Amino acid sequence: MTDQAEPAHMQAHIQVIDRAAALLDAIARYPESVSLKILAAETGLHASTAHRILASLIQNRFVEKDPAGRYRLGLRLLQLGVRLHANVDVRAIARPVMEALRDRLGETVNLTIREGDAVVYIEKATPNRMIHVQQLVGSRAPLHVTAVGKLMLGAAGEEATRAYAGRTNLPAYTRNTITTLPRLLAECSQALAQGYALDNEEAELDVGCIGVLLYDSTGNVSAGLSVSAPIERRRLEWAADLMAAADEISAQLGHQPPTRHR
Repeated sequence: MTDQAEPAHMQAHIQVIDRAAALLDAIARYPESVSLKILAAETGLHASTAHRILASLIQNRFVEKDPAGRYRLGLRLLQLGVRLHANVDVRAIARPVMEALRDRLGETVNLTIREGDAVVYIEKATPNRMIHVQQLVGSRAPLHVTAVGKLMLGAAGEEATRAYAGRTNLPAYTRNTITTLPRLLAECSQALAQGYALDNEEAELDVGCIGVLLYDSTGNVSAGLSVSAPIERRRLEWAADLMAAADEISAQLGHQPPTRHR
């Protein structure tokens, strides 16, 4: 039997899915919320068509609308992404370790995953002190301005890092942001070699961060763990605590580091 052509109404439904996917991809390319005008231009959709599809995506929690009327990815995508990212809930495994690390260091501990050209904060453990760094779950930051993001770029390799720099043009977020490819390549390589990376007020002034990677049973990068603090309180010796915490979480994710021969 030969396949019959799909009915016109089925083709229309498929086209809607394609357009919705294009809108989600366009939103994901921006670290901050983005306007309808920009999304329509990015996707080639008429503004009214984009608005109608976005309304449905909002209703299904795939997209959120901020008070200024701009669009960002919704928490439902984050939840699905975490479930896809591993067969186990990395947040549930990491949470007790994160809380113990928060209590030990007295600062905010974050769990992040990579989504496109950004890291997404999927869990946090905040200290009980008046002044601390506040990272919102679901918020995003470009890879090159975060400690974990630099490690993720390093793990992806030089070619992938060059491609990232070409796509994003390495925009500056503070006067300390890395904005040149040679410096980014050098820092990502050094961070990967030493097992941790620093954010020296590169995403936000007066905030410093130390980040490490988490690995799954296949040896691939699963997520990132970081501690954020006012820059004057950050201590480099925390890197050892972070790496120990990362080893503990990675082991629970099934990671077996290569045996070191003496």
